[in-house]
Amino acid sequence: VQLQASGGGLVQPGGSLRLSCVVSGTFKNINVMGWYRQVPGKQRDLVATINKDSQTNYADSLKGRFAVSKDNARNTVYLQMNNLKPEDTAVYNCFVDVTLRTTWGTRTHPYWGQGTQVTVSS
Repeated sequence: VQLQASGGGLVQPGGSLRLSCVVSGTFKNINVMGWYRQVPGKQRDLVATINKDSQTNYADSLKGRFAVSKDNARNTVYLQMNNLKPEDTAVYNCFVDVTLRTTWGTRTHPYWGQGTQVTVSS
């Protein structure tokens, strides 16, 4: 299973960006998709998740500015980020939890993308 994230870049405060992450490979189904972010020297923090039933979960501090969505047909998760602030600067990593077929049945497994840099600066 591979994840390819895109859409990061440099944006001015108050601006918007849309991140995308395409999941490819062999799996039975996707259970959860989402985004974390990390600043160098700090722990990785949850940004948002969306499950197979399209239920979403956000970090409290990001509610109202960020929106996670998905396209099941394209195995893609998106993160729309609005009214960006300098403190949103980080590497944003997408992740997915999938169900895999095994010889004995199925199991779930998480996978991470390579990360995309978002820099908010004037």
